[in-house]
Amino acid sequence: EVQLVESGGDLVQPGGSLRLSCAASGFTFSTYSMSWVRQAPGKGLEWVSIIGNGGVITEYADSVKGRFTISRDNAKNTLYLQMNRLKHEDTAVYYCTKMAGMIDYWGQGTQVAVSS
Repeated sequence: EVQLVESGGDLVQPGGSLRLSCAASGFTFSTYSMSWVRQAPGKGLEWVSIIGNGGVITEYADSVKGRFTISRDNAKNTLYLQMNRLKHEDTAVYYCTKMAGMIDYWGQGTQVAVSS
């Protein structure tokens, strides 16, 4: 059974940093691309970032480029999202997703709130 369990969400002040983690199990983590998707209160889903299975190829939404860094540790079956210089508009539930051409599994999400 595929499981994706996010952690690391918190309340943080604008300009602050957080690192999200996603522990994956139930599949061969190192052979799949992974991505982060978020949903702000009252808004639709927004794709944030994707990373290739080897961890070399990464892409980011324009809204987070230069502030967020996606990474993975295939030995630990864990996906990360380092978020720096956080803004109010980064407030959202962040979901870890498994990619098989398209998203086929989602985690339960972790809440990030950016507020002073």
